[in-house]
Amino acid sequence: MSEVDESGQSAAGQGDRRVWFLPDEAATEAAGRALIALLPRGAVLFLHGDLGAGKTTLVRGLLRGLGYADSVKSPTYTIIETHDLGFGMLYHLDLYRISDPAEIDFLGIEELYGEGLLTCIEWPQRGAGHLPVPDAEVWLSVDGTGRRLELKVDARRALADPLRNAG
Repeated sequence: MSEVDESGQSAAGQGDRRVWFLPDEAATEAAGRALIALLPRGAVLFLHGDLGAGKTTLVRGLLRGLGYADSVKSPTYTIIETHDLGFGMLYHLDLYRISDPAEIDFLGIEELYGEGLLTCIEWPQRGAGHLPVPDAEVWLSVDGTGRRLELKVDARRALADPLRNAG
């Protein structure tokens, strides 16, 4: 994995944005393992990217970084996948099938925020206005044969270079 850009403050001035190139699936998973070590307990992480961009692979890396060895599947059809680590929960949500942001209120997921180790939310734009402010956001996109990962971290969390040594 190599850093390809460092752009400083985000447009809103609330966070630092960094960009990396991930040459393969293993590097995407390694990025997740590196990121989990720096996210605070109870963090909310938004995951942006098209279908097949690697969002669930990144979550698998987050889980592996916490010692989780079981299979990890996309919650596209279940909306929520819950992973019990024995010392806390990781919630993985996929809002792709949500057609109206108000549906979020009926799912009861607001009870999850801050309760687990981490809440990862794919397709957060589909829940606009019904989700908490994220502690960090990741954008994944296809870049040739690899992936481009852009990370924005809320400046109040003061994460220093979370992916520097990944991969």
